[in-house]
Amino acid sequence: MTKLIFGALTILTAIATAPAAMAQDAAAGKSSFNKCLACHAIGEGAKNKVGPELNGLDGRKSGTAPDYNYSDANKNSGITWNEAQFKEYIKDPKAKIPGTKMAFAGIKNQTEINNLWTYVSQFDKDGKIKQ
Repeated sequence: MTKLIFGALTILTAIATAPAAMAQDAAAGKSSFNKCLACHAIGEGAKNKVGPELNGLDGRKSGTAPDYNYSDANKNSGITWNEAQFKEYIKDPKAKIPGTKMAFAGIKNQTEINNLWTYVSQFDKDGKIKQ
């Protein structure tokens, strides 16, 4: 009986603290996004810069942000952005999409990549944070 109660308390604690952990990841991801700000925008009112705006990235086909002039490599990559695709890409963009215009060496730290995805993926196509 003690093991059952302890197990239930462990599960309840994990459930109760999960939102706080996610918020910390998004906050750390926002800080990591500073590396992206020179070329990309995200959030309400985001516009294309040197790189495309990143609103609604999760589920978006590569090379389809409106009014952005993508490389042929990016347009023809066949990628639909999701967590796995993003995490592979951000480690080494030129290896994932040879011929991309993105001049960024990549992020190697897995925790930083995870946090960055948590931050970027929370925005819908209109730049609002998903509920």
